[in-house]
Amino acid sequence: MKTISKDRPIHVAFLGCGDITSTHSKSLRSFKSEVRLFYASRDEEKSVRFSAKYNGGGSFGSYEGAIQSPDIDVVLVATPPSHHLDLTLAALQAGKHVIVEKPPFLRSLDFDAVEQARQETGGNVFVAENYYYKPLAFRLREILRSDMIGDVLFLHVNATKLQKTGDWRDKADLAGGGSLFEGGIHLINFLSNLGLTPKSAGGLKPSPKGDVERSMLVTVDYEEGAVATLLYSWEVPAVFKGLRISQIFGREGSITFETNGLFAFVRGRHNRLYLPGFKDIKGFHGMFRDFFHSMRTGEDPQFDLRKARRDVELIEAAYSSVRG
Repeated sequence: MKTISKDRPIHVAFLGCGDITSTHSKSLRSFKSEVRLFYASRDEEKSVRFSAKYNGGGSFGSYEGAIQSPDIDVVLVATPPSHHLDLTLAALQAGKHVIVEKPPFLRSLDFDAVEQARQETGGNVFVAENYYYKPLAFRLREILRSDMIGDVLFLHVNATKLQKTGDWRDKADLAGGGSLFEGGIHLINFLSNLGLTPKSAGGLKPSPKGDVERSMLVTVDYEEGAVATLLYSWEVPAVFKGLRISQIFGREGSITFETNGLFAFVRGRHNRLYLPGFKDIKGFHGMFRDFFHSMRTGEDPQFDLRKARRDVELIEAAYSSVRG
């Protein structure tokens, strides 16, 4: 993989100027002179506004302009999922590294084309899955490795909330799926990376209203013998706009944790309360730090395409189970 010199800032161009671009722009402020941001939109006035708002290095009136610009090292694909594959392949062919928002691609088979292009061009592709980097996820991995609750039997994650959309997320042709695919992929990733190995997934869906589902129950079966359930919804009001309790049960204890990452309480061989940390509670800083390190050194990121593909495969299995 080609690398970016440590002697200059990494030039990142956002493709798309929506909410997630605003979120990432705020997160990247902490990188200061290490990163310089640029903005591209099919609405040139919008990209100019974003560049001015976030002290960017410039703007582009088209995605192609940013992809072909010799000033850009990395493009961050922040468009609806239906555009992700084409923009990723175009950016790789133009010699760029790519950070692609989740869900990365509409089908798990799309990863084959991306991997082939990556090998041919020397560019790398990073999937912006911040849940992998959340302090809560690191803490739970550590607790489970330490065997504090014995063999894991059950995992239950409550990720119900009330989320209004009214945008491309309501259109199956743009989103690629419903709530599970667009937002629930975060929690599928969470369940896939706690130290257990998923081998299959299934799904149950309440009767939907509209073209795409807004609620799903997902089951995951692990090679180690444990089983998991995920409740994911955009139509269930939650306390304090999102405070939810989840649990992991083992043969010698349990872990009770707040789904967003506020705390984790272990009852087992040792009783202990953990506060994973609020500074980077969503994991964005840790994610970008890992990606930029990989771009500078050529080392693989902690969250790679193999893990990202597994997440999409599990969602495909859950959807297939519902259809079956």
